[in-house]
Amino acid sequence: MPEPYIPSKGDVVWLEFSPQAGHEQAGYRPALCISPKEYNEKVGLAIFCPITSQKKGYPFEVQLPDSIDITGVILSDHVKNFDWKARKAKYICTLPTKLLNEVLGKLRTLL
Repeated sequence: MPEPYIPSKGDVVWLEFSPQAGHEQAGYRPALCISPKEYNEKVGLAIFCPITSQKKGYPFEVQLPDSIDITGVILSDHVKNFDWKARKAKYICTLPTKLLNEVLGKLRTLL
């Protein structure tokens, strides 16, 4: 039997964001995992930034490259901690390290 998928830092996954409230991203959408696999596996949670196709030019958006299977921008200021099993995380691809570092750098300015 194959090992179950566990999100790793830098993975882009499909994830169920609903239910949400207010201005939060909702629905089954792509997201970037920013927490390490060891944490995700041990606690059953993972930290994600949602991805949207609605680019608005905000300073915390990070554009996805044309080389991956989805389009849009990563919302590096919309950090969420989710139960990745309950939210049905499904692997799409791994983000290039340069872009992951850009997301993490933008996030650091908020912390």
